[in-house]
Amino acid sequence: MKITDIEVTHHRLPLDPPFNASWDTRPRTQFSATIVRVHTDSGLTGIGSGDEMIGFEAYKPLFIGQDALSLERHFRILENIQFHGSRCWPLDLALWDLAGKAANQPVWRLLGGASGRIRAYASSGTLRQPQALADQAERFLEQGFPALKIRFHRGDWRDDIKALEAVRARLGNRLELMVDCNQGWRMPWDAAPPWTLKEALPVARALEDLDVFWMEEPLHRGDVKGMAALRSRVDIRIAGAEMTRELHELRSLIEARALDVLQPDAALVGGISGLRRIATQAVDAGLIFTPHTWTNGLGVLANAHLTAALGNAPFLEYPYDPPEWPLAARDFMLAEPLQAHKGWLDLGTRPGLGIALDEERLNQTRVA
Repeated sequence: MKITDIEVTHHRLPLDPPFNASWDTRPRTQFSATIVRVHTDSGLTGIGSGDEMIGFEAYKPLFIGQDALSLERHFRILENIQFHGSRCWPLDLALWDLAGKAANQPVWRLLGGASGRIRAYASSGTLRQPQALADQAERFLEQGFPALKIRFHRGDWRDDIKALEAVRARLGNRLELMVDCNQGWRMPWDAAPPWTLKEALPVARALEDLDVFWMEEPLHRGDVKGMAALRSRVDIRIAGAEMTRELHELRSLIEARALDVLQPDAALVGGISGLRRIATQAVDAGLIFTPHTWTNGLGVLANAHLTAALGNAPFLEYPYDPPEWPLAARDFMLAEPLQAHKGWLDLGTRPGLGIALDEERLNQTRVA
């Protein structure tokens, strides 16, 4: 089965009202998505999504005419491309989708998974007032979610703690809580410095008092020694690496025992081919492997197949924060949004990643 063409299209959905993401100082008025289709001489097409794949056109000849199922070969070329150019890992997701279709098996089964189901935690994106956050958390609990990730970034971490306290006061320990401190990376226009170890320590201890399951991105992504020191001084789990670009950096984090929870996103680093290696290493080292998934529903699907098959995750991130961030926006490219039923993602037995695109919506939102 030879690759005959790789089609990359870009799409943009207007957001009205704008989405005020906690990690972004600018309101978001649009949501962009890149769709990758790998066409073959067999008539099968693999589908992926994730980063924008800027400049990929120049590298497309490296794949045309090649065996579509030579996944290891394609992975090595994509690693080379990342070094010289941009992150083109959505192509790896599309190739795995294609491999599943060729084998008439879901990707989670190709990866050796015993189950195609995984628990999902609701991942919020906005900064709500304390009582409004408690109301939202209660709704998530009623919908069957076992856990909720709450965002910090209100300027003073003590104000963030007040919002967290409101949730605990309302729900007690009926919902596991995680906190994303948003210190690992910044948007290009955000010049605020990340926390230092001394600044992160009192926050960690306050989170311990509130029985928080993990503390995410408490320091700059490159501060490996700082994360290891923080982890050694507190009992709360330390999570990170959602935007780490290189697989060797992820291996270094594992070897340094800098994290308890490893969160690389297959749509942004390594694809499924690379992260299946990292997931095994993480689990062998006693870490939890549960990816970041804030791309779109297709990215959630890819990470879900990987995690269900290879990880030891108690749950997987499910970006969902209505009305500001509804499924209709996150999954606008899909024929049906990816639903979490009573807190579970059921990946089913459809071949590949189980993707069905909304071609009409994609035509309406396509941009040059």
